[in-house]
Order: sequence, then structure tokens, then C-alpha cells
Amino acid sequence: MKLNDYPYLSQRMPVLALRGVVATSQPLAAQAGLALLQAGGNACDAALATAIALTVLEPTSNGIGSDAFALLWDGKQLHGLNGSGRAPAATTPDAVRAAGFSKIPAAGWWPVTVPGAPAAWRDLHARFGRLPFADLFGPAIYYAEQGYPVSPMTAAAWGRAAQNYAKLSGPEFAGWAATFAPGGHAPRAGERWASPGHARTLRRIAASGGQDFYEGDTAEAIAAFAAASGGNMTAADLAAHTSTWVDPIHVTYHGTEVWEIPPNGQGIAALIALNILSELDLPAAGPRDSIEGFHLQIEAMKLAYADALAYIADPDHAAVPVAGLLSPAYARERAALIGHDALDPAPGRPPAGGTVYLCAADGDGMMVSFIQSNYMGFGSGIVVPDWGISLQNRGHDFRLDAAHPNVLAPGKRPYHTIIPGFLTREGQAIGPFGVMGGYMQPQGHVQMVVNMVDFDLNPQASLDAPRWQWQQGRTVLLEDGVPRPLVDGLALRGHLIEIEAMDGAFGRGQIIWRLPSGVLVAASDRRADGAAVGF
Repeated sequence: MKLNDYPYLSQRMPVLALRGVVATSQPLAAQAGLALLQAGGNACDAALATAIALTVLEPTSNGIGSDAFALLWDGKQLHGLNGSGRAPAATTPDAVRAAGFSKIPAAGWWPVTVPGAPAAWRDLHARFGRLPFADLFGPAIYYAEQGYPVSPMTAAAWGRAAQNYAKLSGPEFAGWAATFAPGGHAPRAGERWASPGHARTLRRIAASGGQDFYEGDTAEAIAAFAAASGGNMTAADLAAHTSTWVDPIHVTYHGTEVWEIPPNGQGIAALIALNILSELDLPAAGPRDSIEGFHLQIEAMKLAYADALAYIADPDHAAVPVAGLLSPAYARERAALIGHDALDPAPGRPPAGGTVYLCAADGDGMMVSFIQSNYMGFGSGIVVPDWGISLQNRGHDFRLDAAHPNVLAPGKRPYHTIIPGFLTREGQAIGPFGVMGGYMQPQGHVQMVVNMVDFDLNPQASLDAPRWQWQQGRTVLLEDGVPRPLVDGLALRGHLIEIEAMDGAFGRGQIIWRLPSGVLVAASDRRADGAAVGF
């Protein structure tokens, strides 16, 4: 991996700094994290201040009612935190069916799981933070109380969401428009938006060390609104929530270790695909934009997703064959299925065994990969009135089939799309990376690793390069900007190609490297309003 550039990509270069960097999808949020670094905080403080600010500055993708995951390099080793929430005790397959649904809907109370983000902020800070916990909330509270000008891409997403949520009716949805569409419309680019309720909630979380959200007045407000509007969430469900410290999982791809959070997250899908590609010698297929190279990546990702969707579940409730899915022998078996033409993928039999992303690094060696999301934009469409809490809809990804490992059950965590990534080589940190966007995320991780490891693209060039996204069967989205001969060549191999404009369909990412010299290299995706900043 080198600090070079490629002529067919944008000529933007990454940010270089020595003392600290932050990269995320909203520039004011990146500055919030940088301010904590400049105040003497470390990368953990900066990442959390950025994440908390994003609940205000980019509510189209996350909020106080989100889940979160983190990978943190402490200077010597990597730590993982699973901050995903669990289904309420009264949310069962029978109850969902009795309500008239054949699958879990995307809106309303049924897909709502306990928000894990506030506890993740608390738990990550308690172990690794340097500044007082309450200091992390200053920028977010300021913007919530005083308002801020909404940035252009966020405004566009907000406008689309407002049209969708306007179609929802029922008492549970009344708070959304009052909070996020004051005056009857979503704020437009450059318009000022504030949320006093959001500020009040953040103040209570800050003052209580996170506890008020789960066992205080905030928890009581959430439970009371659920009871009044047909929801299952109770004070007991909130009080029972815990984050989980986990051992990150990895594969070695062409000499670089690629790390992910283990299931219930879908990061293992990226690792499965990279393991398959290790058996196919991707660099020998030609330059980055070769037909064979794109074909092999897409086919490997199809097979990885077929297995991910079949086997990923909450490991506390189902046996997930992580070791088998990542074994070299299984990778060889799956790679042997890939030929000249596009496949219709199916899961194998392994041996037993709406999102914001941000990353931060400091001059002392700490690096953080952090991701936080409601899902599908604003999530369930439920906002606790006067509290600014938009509740996620992660339960939408549960199954109702009792034979599936990801079947809905009380107290269970669903298959989760948000995944932070991290790279090391020979036990030394290279740095955090991530790509937002639902089921695009493992696909984005694979493309970033391939871009940087196989083709020596620097972080900014890697993010700016045109992307692909496998949809289902033989259908593949290609981003506008993929060379026409490549499009035609993939079609001749049986891929069903659709061309999409550069937008949220292909995710939005950030990357940080630490060079052997100690120089920090940070990049932010052109597909978002964001920025990489440093000092």
C-alpha cells in the first residue's frame, strides 16, 4: 500500500497529520472529534464525541436510539465491542403473526430492539477514554440547542425520508414529523435545524454516565410512550441491556490481516469473500478495472453472502460455524465453484466449528473504528415525543422461520448489517476502515481491501474509485463511472447489469492509515458531506 494516486480517479489526496485525525460523513462532526483531540483527549474520546455529534448532525442515518459496534487498537492489541440491542421480552414470532404480519415489518414497534449506542459510548469510554465522559457531549448538545445548517447530501436524504414517513399513520409515528419535519417539511440544505428534546436527553445521558437511558427518567419516558402507543418495549427490557466485549475475527489476505466483529454482525461475510479471493490470485487477473477482476470479486461476494444469510445469528442463541466458514479448506471448496460465467449462489455446508461510520487516531498509537446506525435512515419511524430519540428498526432482519438460526426470540440480537473494519500487518496496526450502507457494507470492505492491498491505492483513491454491488441472483449494480468495456464484458459473462448514479446505494466510507513513520493518513468518501481532518 502506497501514497500514490491513479489518473482515472479524482485527484483528491488524503489528509496527512501527526498528532491526530478524525474522518466521518459530516464535517461538523469530524471537527467535534478533532476538538476533543486538541483538548487533550485520545482517539477514543474523539471517536465518541464524533459519534454523539452525528446523532444530531446526521439524524438521517443514526440517533440516540441506535446500535453501535467498535474496534479499538490500544497501541498493542485490538479490542472489539458489540453494542447491539436485543428484542423485547414480549416480541415473539407468534405475537408478530397475530398482529397480521408474515414477516417483521420495517416500521412501527415490531422491529424495535433495545438501543445499544448509549451503553456502547459509556462502556468504550470507561475502558479507554481519557477526558471526563460529560465532555464528549459538548458539541452535540450545542448543535442540538443552538441549531446548525443542514449539509446538502444529508438534506437530500432527509427530504426522501420525509416523503416516506409521511405515509405512516398511528400514534406511534406522531413524534417523527414534530421532531424532524417542523413546519411540515424536512430542512433543506443550508436551513438551520435544532432539537431541544435531543439536547435534554443527551444532557441526562452525559450527567448519569449513560445510566439514565436504561434505568432513569429517559428509560421511563421510552417505556411509557411504548405502552401508550402499542409497543412492547418495557423498562425491564431497557434495564436488562448490556454491551458485549468480543474477540475480533480475522483472515490474512495477501499478507494483511483484515479484522471484523464476529456474528451477530455480518463482517464475517467480507472475510469469507476475501478468503475465497485468496484462492483465486486476484492480482494475476489484471488491472483494477479488468473484467476478470470484477467478476471474481462479485462471484466471491455472492458465495460469501449466501453463507452469511444462512448462518449468521446471535451466538448466545445459536451455534454459528465461524471457524468452519473461515477455514482455508472451505475457501478452496467455494472458490472451485467460480468459473467464467455468473453464478446463482447457494449456501454451502461449512465444517462445524442507514448508518454512520467514523474513525479516529491519535499521536500516541490509539486508533478507533466505530459504526452507529438506526437502519433504513431514521429507523422505525418512532420518535419518543419531546425527547429526540428516534428508535432503530434492527429487528426487521430477524426471521420468523423457527428452523433458521436468526429466528426472532425475546432477548435475542438480530443479524446486524453494521460492521467496523481494521487492518494490521505482522501484528502492527495499519488502521481502521469502513463503508456504510446496509448490505453494501461487506461488499465495500472487500473492495477497499482489494483496492489498497492488491492495487496500491491510497485511502482517498480507494474510496473514490467506482464500486459494484451484488443485489441477488445474477443482478449487479455498477456505479456510474465504471468503464464501458468492463460493463459490457461482465454482461457477456451472464451478469445482469444495472447502472446507478453515485449515491447512497454504494455506501459511504472512511479510512485511516498509520505509516511506519508515525504519519497519520485520513480519507473521507466523496459520496457524503463528510471530511477528514487532523492536526
